[in-house]
Amino acid sequence: MPPDPPVSPVTLSPVESIPVPEKGVEDGLALCLSGGGYRAMLFHLGTVWRLYETGILREAKRISSVSGGSITAGVLGMEWGGLGWDPPDVAGSFVPRVVDPVRSLAGRTLDAHAVIEGLLLPGTVGERIAGAYDEHLFHGKTLQDLPDEPRFVINASNVQSGALWRFMKPYMADWRVGVVNRPEVPLAVAVAASSAFPPVLSPLVLDLDPRDFTPDSGKDLQRLPFTTDAVLTDGGVYDNLGLETAWKRYGTIRVSDAGGKTQPEGEPKRDWGRHAYRILNLIDDQVRSLRKRQLIGSFEAGIRRGAYWGIRTDISDYGLADSLPCPHPRTLELAETATRLKRLENGRQERLINWGYAVCDAALRRHYDAAIPKPGGFPYPDAGV
Repeated sequence: MPPDPPVSPVTLSPVESIPVPEKGVEDGLALCLSGGGYRAMLFHLGTVWRLYETGILREAKRISSVSGGSITAGVLGMEWGGLGWDPPDVAGSFVPRVVDPVRSLAGRTLDAHAVIEGLLLPGTVGERIAGAYDEHLFHGKTLQDLPDEPRFVINASNVQSGALWRFMKPYMADWRVGVVNRPEVPLAVAVAASSAFPPVLSPLVLDLDPRDFTPDSGKDLQRLPFTTDAVLTDGGVYDNLGLETAWKRYGTIRVSDAGGKTQPEGEPKRDWGRHAYRILNLIDDQVRSLRKRQLIGSFEAGIRRGAYWGIRTDISDYGLADSLPCPHPRTLELAETATRLKRLENGRQERLINWGYAVCDAALRRHYDAAIPKPGGFPYPDAGV
Protein backbone atom coordinates (compact mmCIF):
# COMPACT_ATOMS: atom_id res chain seq x y z
CA MET A 1 0.00 0.00 0.00
CA PRO A 2 1.49 3.39 -0.96
CA PRO A 3 2.01 6.02 1.74
CA ASP A 4 -0.71 8.50 2.58
CA PRO A 5 -0.77 11.65 0.44
CA PRO A 6 0.84 14.65 2.12
CA VAL A 7 -1.38 16.77 4.29
CA SER A 8 -2.01 20.36 3.27
CA PRO A 9 -0.98 23.00 5.82
CA VAL A 10 -4.66 23.98 6.01
CA THR A 11 -5.15 20.97 8.27
CA LEU A 12 -2.86 22.36 10.95
CA SER A 13 -6.09 23.32 12.71
CA PRO A 14 -8.33 20.37 13.52
CA VAL A 15 -11.42 22.52 13.06
CA GLU A 16 -10.66 23.22 9.40
CA SER A 17 -12.40 21.00 6.88
CA ILE A 18 -10.15 18.23 5.65
CA PRO A 19 -9.34 18.67 1.95
CA VAL A 20 -9.76 15.80 -0.47
CA PRO A 21 -6.35 14.86 -1.93
CA GLU A 22 -5.93 15.97 -5.51
CA LYS A 23 -5.54 12.40 -6.68
CA GLY A 24 -8.99 11.58 -5.27
CA VAL A 25 -9.98 8.79 -2.94
CA GLU A 26 -9.75 5.05 -3.32
CA ASP A 27 -12.49 2.48 -3.28
CA GLY A 28 -12.38 0.74 0.05
CA LEU A 29 -13.75 0.75 3.56
CA ALA A 30 -12.22 2.53 6.54
CA LEU A 31 -13.46 2.07 10.09
CA CYS A 32 -12.92 4.80 12.69
CA LEU A 33 -13.06 4.18 16.45
CA SER A 34 -13.37 7.25 18.66
CA GLY A 35 -12.01 8.04 22.08
CA GLY A 36 -13.76 7.83 25.45
CA GLY A 37 -11.79 5.74 27.95
CA TYR A 38 -13.16 2.36 29.00
CA ARG A 39 -16.61 3.48 27.85
CA ALA A 40 -15.35 3.73 24.26
CA MET A 41 -13.19 0.61 24.55
CA LEU A 42 -16.23 -1.53 25.41
CA PHE A 43 -18.73 0.19 23.10
CA HIS A 44 -16.33 -0.36 20.18
CA LEU A 45 -15.83 -3.96 21.27
CA GLY A 46 -19.55 -4.45 20.58
CA THR A 47 -19.15 -2.67 17.25
CA VAL A 48 -16.31 -4.88 16.02
CA TRP A 49 -18.12 -7.96 17.38
CA ARG A 50 -21.05 -7.28 15.04
CA LEU A 51 -18.79 -6.36 12.12
CA TYR A 52 -16.78 -9.54 12.65
CA GLU A 53 -19.71 -11.95 12.74
CA THR A 54 -21.26 -10.42 9.61
CA GLY A 55 -17.95 -10.71 7.75
CA ILE A 56 -17.90 -6.96 7.07
CA LEU A 57 -14.88 -6.38 9.31
CA ARG A 58 -12.73 -8.35 6.90
CA GLU A 59 -13.55 -5.85 4.15
CA ALA A 60 -11.82 -3.01 6.01
CA LYS A 61 -8.74 -1.54 4.37
CA ARG A 62 -7.98 0.76 7.30
CA ILE A 63 -8.89 0.88 10.98
CA SER A 64 -8.13 4.29 12.47
CA SER A 65 -8.43 4.87 16.21
CA VAL A 66 -7.86 7.31 19.02
CA SER A 67 -7.73 7.02 22.80
CA GLY A 68 -10.09 4.36 24.21
CA GLY A 69 -10.78 3.16 20.68
CA SER A 70 -7.07 2.45 20.27
CA ILE A 71 -7.13 -0.05 23.13
CA THR A 72 -9.71 -2.17 21.30
CA ALA A 73 -8.03 -1.59 17.93
CA GLY A 74 -4.62 -2.57 19.31
CA VAL A 75 -5.89 -5.91 20.59
CA LEU A 76 -7.85 -6.55 17.39
CA GLY A 77 -4.78 -5.80 15.27
CA MET A 78 -2.50 -7.95 17.37
CA GLU A 79 -4.90 -10.91 17.11
CA TRP A 80 -6.02 -10.35 13.51
CA GLY A 81 -3.99 -13.15 11.98
CA GLY A 82 -5.25 -15.69 14.51
CA LEU A 83 -8.95 -15.02 14.06
CA GLY A 84 -11.14 -17.48 12.23
CA TRP A 85 -12.67 -15.88 9.14
CA ASP A 86 -14.21 -18.60 6.94
CA PRO A 87 -16.69 -18.63 8.58
CA PRO A 88 -16.23 -16.16 11.45
CA ASP A 89 -15.71 -18.05 14.70
CA VAL A 90 -17.17 -15.90 17.47
CA ALA A 91 -17.11 -18.35 20.36
CA GLY A 92 -13.88 -20.15 19.56
CA SER A 93 -11.78 -17.29 18.20
CA PHE A 94 -13.09 -13.75 18.56
CA VAL A 95 -14.26 -13.95 22.16
CA PRO A 96 -11.17 -15.58 23.68
CA ARG A 97 -8.67 -13.59 21.60
CA VAL A 98 -10.27 -10.13 21.59
CA VAL A 99 -13.24 -9.87 23.94
CA ASP A 100 -11.88 -11.63 27.02
CA PRO A 101 -8.58 -9.67 27.28
CA VAL A 102 -10.34 -6.33 26.81
CA ARG A 103 -12.96 -7.18 29.40
CA SER A 104 -10.28 -8.31 31.80
CA LEU A 105 -8.60 -4.91 31.47
CA ALA A 106 -11.94 -3.17 32.04
CA GLY A 107 -12.06 -4.87 35.44
CA ARG A 108 -8.94 -2.98 36.55
CA THR A 109 -8.42 0.66 37.49
CA LEU A 110 -5.37 2.03 35.71
CA ASP A 111 -5.58 5.81 35.72
CA ALA A 112 -5.71 6.56 39.47
CA HIS A 113 -3.05 3.96 40.25
CA ALA A 114 -0.78 5.32 37.50
CA VAL A 115 -1.11 8.88 38.79
CA ILE A 116 -0.29 7.89 42.38
CA GLU A 117 2.65 5.70 41.38
CA GLY A 118 3.88 8.36 38.96
CA LEU A 119 4.01 10.84 41.81
CA LEU A 120 5.60 8.55 44.37
CA LEU A 121 7.83 6.22 42.34
CA PRO A 122 10.39 6.60 39.52
CA GLY A 123 8.91 6.89 36.05
CA THR A 124 6.10 8.96 34.56
CA VAL A 125 2.35 8.44 34.50
CA GLY A 126 2.53 7.67 30.78
CA GLU A 127 5.15 4.99 31.38
CA ARG A 128 2.94 3.45 34.07
CA ILE A 129 -0.04 3.26 31.71
CA ALA A 130 2.10 1.78 28.93
CA GLY A 131 3.47 -0.80 31.37
CA ALA A 132 -0.04 -1.78 32.45
CA TYR A 133 -1.20 -2.14 28.85
CA ASP A 134 1.79 -4.33 28.09
CA GLU A 135 1.30 -6.50 31.16
CA HIS A 136 -2.41 -7.10 30.64
CA LEU A 137 -2.86 -6.90 26.86
CA PHE A 138 0.12 -6.71 24.54
CA HIS A 139 2.86 -8.81 26.18
CA GLY A 140 5.81 -7.28 24.37
CA LYS A 141 4.23 -7.06 20.90
CA THR A 142 5.26 -4.12 18.71
CA LEU A 143 3.83 -2.27 15.74
CA GLN A 144 5.54 -4.89 13.60
CA ASP A 145 3.12 -7.50 14.95
CA LEU A 146 0.17 -5.74 13.29
CA PRO A 147 -1.10 -7.12 9.97
CA ASP A 148 -0.10 -5.63 6.64
CA GLU A 149 -3.79 -5.30 5.80
CA PRO A 150 -5.95 -3.83 7.03
CA ARG A 151 -3.73 -0.94 7.98
CA PHE A 152 -4.17 -0.13 11.65
CA VAL A 153 -3.53 3.55 12.40
CA ILE A 154 -3.15 4.46 16.07
CA ASN A 155 -3.38 8.23 16.37
CA ALA A 156 -1.82 10.50 18.99
CA SER A 157 -1.44 14.29 19.05
CA ASN A 158 2.00 15.88 18.98
CA VAL A 159 2.10 18.65 21.59
CA GLN A 160 5.22 20.15 19.96
CA SER A 161 4.05 20.38 16.34
CA GLY A 162 0.29 20.58 16.84
CA ALA A 163 -0.21 17.79 14.29
CA LEU A 164 -1.22 14.14 14.38
CA TRP A 165 1.42 11.57 15.23
CA ARG A 166 0.44 8.35 13.45
CA PHE A 167 1.66 4.92 14.56
CA MET A 168 1.47 2.19 11.89
CA LYS A 169 3.34 -0.95 10.95
CA PRO A 170 5.07 0.48 7.84
CA TYR A 171 5.96 3.80 9.44
CA MET A 172 5.20 6.33 12.14
CA ALA A 173 4.99 9.96 11.17
CA ASP A 174 4.19 13.54 11.89
CA TRP A 175 3.96 15.33 8.56
CA ARG A 176 5.90 18.31 9.94
CA VAL A 177 8.61 16.34 11.80
CA GLY A 178 9.12 13.42 9.42
CA VAL A 179 8.79 9.68 8.89
CA VAL A 180 10.37 6.72 10.68
CA ASN A 181 10.06 3.53 8.67
CA ARG A 182 9.29 0.09 10.18
CA PRO A 183 9.19 1.34 13.80
CA GLU A 184 9.76 -1.20 16.55
CA VAL A 185 7.66 0.80 19.01
CA PRO A 186 5.80 -1.42 21.51
CA LEU A 187 2.07 -1.56 20.88
CA ALA A 188 1.57 -0.68 24.54
CA VAL A 189 3.47 2.59 24.06
CA ALA A 190 1.54 3.55 20.91
CA VAL A 191 -1.79 2.88 22.62
CA ALA A 192 -0.68 4.70 25.78
CA ALA A 193 0.24 7.76 23.71
CA SER A 194 -3.10 7.62 21.88
CA SER A 195 -5.01 7.39 25.19
CA ALA A 196 -2.95 9.87 27.25
CA PHE A 197 -5.92 12.10 27.89
CA PRO A 198 -5.13 15.34 29.65
CA PRO A 199 -4.57 16.52 32.23
CA VAL A 200 -3.86 13.42 34.32
CA LEU A 201 -2.39 10.91 31.82
CA SER A 202 -0.62 13.35 29.52
CA PRO A 203 1.99 13.55 28.12
CA LEU A 204 3.75 10.41 26.98
CA VAL A 205 7.29 11.20 25.83
CA LEU A 206 8.60 9.00 23.04
CA ASP A 207 12.40 8.77 22.84
CA LEU A 208 13.64 9.08 19.26
CA ASP A 209 16.89 8.79 17.35
CA PRO A 210 17.24 11.51 14.70
CA ARG A 211 19.10 9.04 12.48
CA ASP A 212 15.95 6.91 12.17
CA PHE A 213 14.05 9.59 10.27
CA THR A 214 13.89 9.41 6.49
CA PRO A 215 15.90 12.40 5.25
CA ASP A 216 13.83 15.41 4.21
CA SER A 217 10.55 13.64 5.07
CA GLY A 218 9.31 16.41 7.38
CA LYS A 219 7.80 19.66 6.15
CA ASP A 220 9.46 22.17 8.48
CA LEU A 221 10.32 20.61 11.87
CA GLN A 222 12.76 17.82 11.05
CA ARG A 223 15.35 19.09 13.49
CA LEU A 224 16.25 19.01 17.15
CA PRO A 225 14.51 18.77 19.59
CA PHE A 226 11.55 17.49 17.55
CA THR A 227 13.51 14.47 16.33
CA THR A 228 14.87 13.40 19.74
CA ASP A 229 11.69 13.43 21.84
CA ALA A 230 8.07 13.41 20.73
CA VAL A 231 5.84 14.85 23.44
CA LEU A 232 2.51 13.15 22.76
CA THR A 233 -0.99 13.42 24.14
CA ASP A 234 -4.36 11.84 23.47
CA GLY A 235 -5.22 11.47 19.79
CA GLY A 236 -8.63 12.92 20.55
CA VAL A 237 -7.10 16.32 21.28
CA TYR A 238 -6.64 16.70 17.51
CA ASP A 239 -9.36 14.41 16.14
CA ASN A 240 -11.66 12.57 18.55
CA LEU A 241 -13.30 10.49 15.82
CA GLY A 242 -10.06 9.16 14.32
CA LEU A 243 -11.45 10.45 11.04
CA GLU A 244 -8.67 12.33 9.30
CA THR A 245 -6.37 9.50 8.23
CA ALA A 246 -9.38 7.56 6.90
CA TRP A 247 -11.05 10.51 5.18
CA LYS A 248 -7.98 11.38 3.13
CA ARG A 249 -7.82 8.00 1.43
CA TYR A 250 -11.08 6.04 1.32
CA GLY A 251 -14.51 6.59 -0.18
CA THR A 252 -16.45 4.53 2.36
CA ILE A 253 -16.18 5.60 5.99
CA ARG A 254 -17.84 4.00 9.00
CA VAL A 255 -17.49 5.82 12.29
CA SER A 256 -18.22 4.39 15.73
CA ASP A 257 -18.42 7.30 18.18
CA ALA A 258 -18.36 6.75 21.94
CA GLY A 259 -17.24 10.27 22.77
CA GLY A 260 -18.59 12.15 25.75
CA LYS A 261 -20.64 15.32 25.90
CA THR A 262 -20.28 18.14 28.39
CA GLN A 263 -23.52 18.68 30.27
CA PRO A 264 -25.03 22.07 31.14
CA GLU A 265 -23.85 23.39 34.48
CA GLY A 266 -25.72 26.29 36.05
CA GLU A 267 -23.00 27.10 38.55
CA PRO A 268 -19.70 26.19 36.88
CA LYS A 269 -16.68 26.01 39.17
CA ARG A 270 -14.50 29.11 39.19
CA ASP A 271 -11.26 27.83 40.66
CA TRP A 272 -8.57 27.63 38.01
CA GLY A 273 -8.25 23.83 37.98
CA ARG A 274 -11.89 22.82 37.60
CA HIS A 275 -12.73 25.82 35.45
CA ALA A 276 -9.88 24.98 33.06
CA TYR A 277 -11.00 21.34 32.95
CA ARG A 278 -14.52 22.35 31.93
CA ILE A 279 -13.20 24.72 29.26
CA LEU A 280 -11.09 21.90 27.82
CA ASN A 281 -14.20 19.70 27.68
CA LEU A 282 -16.15 22.43 25.87
CA ILE A 283 -13.37 22.79 23.31
CA ASP A 284 -13.33 19.02 22.82
CA ASP A 285 -17.11 19.00 22.30
CA GLN A 286 -16.86 21.62 19.58
CA VAL A 287 -14.07 19.83 17.71
CA ARG A 288 -16.03 16.57 17.77
CA SER A 289 -19.23 18.31 16.67
CA LEU A 290 -17.47 19.94 13.72
CA ARG A 291 -15.97 16.61 12.65
CA LYS A 292 -19.36 14.92 12.94
CA ARG A 293 -21.12 17.62 10.92
CA GLN A 294 -18.43 17.35 8.25
CA LEU A 295 -18.91 13.58 8.09
CA ILE A 296 -22.72 13.59 7.98
CA GLY A 297 -22.68 16.44 5.47
CA SER A 298 -20.37 14.45 3.21
CA PHE A 299 -22.76 11.49 3.29
CA GLU A 300 -25.74 13.68 2.46
CA ALA A 301 -23.86 15.41 -0.37
CA GLY A 302 -22.62 12.14 -1.85
CA ILE A 303 -18.96 13.04 -1.26
CA ARG A 304 -18.50 9.93 0.87
CA ARG A 305 -20.43 6.73 1.50
CA GLY A 306 -20.77 5.08 4.85
CA ALA A 307 -22.47 5.28 8.20
CA TYR A 308 -22.13 6.93 11.58
CA TRP A 309 -23.37 5.54 14.86
CA GLY A 310 -22.81 6.96 18.30
CA ILE A 311 -23.24 6.09 21.92
CA ARG A 312 -25.89 8.86 22.15
CA THR A 313 -27.78 7.74 19.04
CA ASP A 314 -31.48 6.94 19.41
CA ILE A 315 -31.75 3.55 17.72
CA SER A 316 -35.33 4.32 16.69
CA ASP A 317 -33.95 6.97 14.31
CA TYR A 318 -32.87 4.16 11.97
CA GLY A 319 -36.51 3.24 11.41
CA LEU A 320 -36.00 -0.51 11.70
CA ALA A 321 -38.95 -2.46 13.04
CA ASP A 322 -36.71 -5.31 14.16
CA SER A 323 -33.73 -3.57 15.77
CA LEU A 324 -32.59 -4.96 19.10
CA PRO A 325 -34.49 -3.42 22.04
CA CYS A 326 -32.51 -0.38 23.19
CA PRO A 327 -34.67 2.18 25.02
CA HIS A 328 -33.09 5.60 24.57
CA PRO A 329 -33.12 6.54 28.28
CA ARG A 330 -31.17 3.37 29.05
CA THR A 331 -28.57 3.96 26.38
CA LEU A 332 -28.19 7.61 27.38
CA GLU A 333 -27.40 6.42 30.88
CA LEU A 334 -24.62 4.25 29.44
CA ALA A 335 -23.32 7.28 27.55
CA GLU A 336 -22.77 9.00 30.90
CA THR A 337 -20.13 6.45 31.91
CA ALA A 338 -17.12 8.51 32.93
CA THR A 339 -14.20 8.96 30.54
CA ARG A 340 -11.84 7.04 32.76
CA LEU A 341 -9.63 3.98 32.85
CA LYS A 342 -11.51 3.00 35.99
CA ARG A 343 -12.81 -0.46 36.82
CA LEU A 344 -16.31 -1.19 35.51
CA GLU A 345 -18.45 -3.90 37.01
CA ASN A 346 -19.41 -6.81 34.76
CA GLY A 347 -23.00 -5.74 34.21
CA ARG A 348 -22.03 -2.32 32.87
CA GLN A 349 -19.33 -3.87 30.70
CA GLU A 350 -21.87 -6.20 29.11
CA ARG A 351 -24.43 -3.43 28.60
CA LEU A 352 -21.88 -1.22 26.85
CA ILE A 353 -20.83 -4.09 24.58
CA ASN A 354 -24.47 -4.93 23.83
CA TRP A 355 -25.22 -1.30 22.97
CA GLY A 356 -22.27 -0.96 20.59
CA TYR A 357 -23.29 -4.23 18.95
CA ALA A 358 -26.96 -3.23 18.58
CA VAL A 359 -26.49 0.28 17.21
CA CYS A 360 -23.81 -0.90 14.77
CA ASP A 361 -26.22 -3.59 13.56
CA ALA A 362 -28.98 -1.02 13.03
CA ALA A 363 -26.66 1.31 11.12
CA LEU A 364 -25.43 -1.51 8.90
CA ARG A 365 -28.89 -2.78 8.03
CA ARG A 366 -30.21 0.72 7.42
CA HIS A 367 -27.29 2.24 5.50
CA TYR A 368 -25.24 -0.68 4.14
CA ASP A 369 -27.25 -3.79 3.33
CA ALA A 370 -30.85 -4.40 4.37
CA ALA A 371 -30.38 -8.09 3.59
CA ILE A 372 -27.98 -8.62 6.50
CA PRO A 373 -29.74 -11.14 8.77
CA LYS A 374 -31.04 -9.74 12.02
CA PRO A 375 -28.91 -10.93 14.95
CA GLY A 376 -30.39 -13.59 17.18
CA GLY A 377 -29.96 -11.37 20.20
CA PHE A 378 -27.45 -9.44 22.24
CA PRO A 379 -23.97 -10.88 22.87
CA TYR A 380 -24.96 -10.93 26.55
CA PRO A 381 -28.74 -11.62 26.45
CA ASP A 382 -29.29 -11.40 30.21
CA ALA A 383 -27.75 -7.93 30.45
CA GLY A 384 -29.64 -6.05 27.71
CA VAL A 385 -28.78 -2.36 27.70
